[in-house]
Amino acid sequence: MDSTVTELTETSPRSFNISALLQRYGTVVILIALLIVATSMSNVFLTERNILNVLRQISGSSLMAIGMLFVILTRGIDLSVGSIAALGSVLSAILIQTFAPGTAIVATLIAGGVCGLVSGGLVSFLKLPPFVTTLAMMTVARGLSLIISAGQPIVMGERGGIITAFGAGSFAGIPYSVLLMAAVFLLAGTVLMFTRFGRLVKAIGSNVEAVRLSGIRVAWYTMSVYVISGVLAAAAGIISSSRTGVGSATIGVGAELDAIAAVVIGGASLMGGRGGAFNTFIGVVVLGIIANMMNLARVPGYHQQVFMGCIIIGAMLLQYASNWIRR
Repeated sequence: MDSTVTELTETSPRSFNISALLQRYGTVVILIALLIVATSMSNVFLTERNILNVLRQISGSSLMAIGMLFVILTRGIDLSVGSIAALGSVLSAILIQTFAPGTAIVATLIAGGVCGLVSGGLVSFLKLPPFVTTLAMMTVARGLSLIISAGQPIVMGERGGIITAFGAGSFAGIPYSVLLMAAVFLLAGTVLMFTRFGRLVKAIGSNVEAVRLSGIRVAWYTMSVYVISGVLAAAAGIISSSRTGVGSATIGVGAELDAIAAVVIGGASLMGGRGGAFNTFIGVVVLGIIANMMNLARVPGYHQQVFMGCIIIGAMLLQYASNWIRR
């Protein structure tokens, strides 16, 4: 069984060609170029305060991106992550008023996992299209968050002090949310590179029929990545609440697009089977730097969306060029 999986996930021998260099280092080149431009634009960019601010701002979106990576590796898509984050934000703020902090957090994560379980079950066992299924879950989760909160922000207050302390606190000068982000990416990278589960997730995206014929229960693995995405999206909602001290049903609007963009900029293929945690992290950082650069340059919010769209198109063109050169 394991030998079959290994054969399925083997890649062709390494070759030093332009295509391989673009695939492996294209995201790093983009990051370096952005760092040079940002440094030349503002002498504030490389200050410790600004860098920590960028990392703190991307800590929530990074969790959604890593969940999205797992889904995209199986040739799926999850459009519900932003709405599940909103549901997580609202639930954490409400549950903390009644239950112990640990119980409230675990219950919120379970709720996110249940959303992913429903989406993943429909995609895996009923063969519904991931785009339509997760679009429906996006609507459901957003609606639930609005119903539960009655459309109003929920202040955590004193009982939510431990959560807000997490959002404002730090260890050795590094915010707790940034440390959590680093731990999640390290864990995800380890799973994808060194575990049977990670190899199978990539193999499913590369050749699902071959995996199925080898006796692997593809549906369960596919469903599991949506559960992972849901849990991480709910965790992103908790992080948002920890920073503001408020649970809000309006957060996460468009966050699914940012998560997809980070994964694509990181070099993952929307056709599945290719991508990694480290490059996805770089993709998240790239988007964070772009947003920070535009804020420092006082670019209006509407204009920022145009620039973000252009960056996504550029990343897709980089992938296309890489594939074209390889052919």
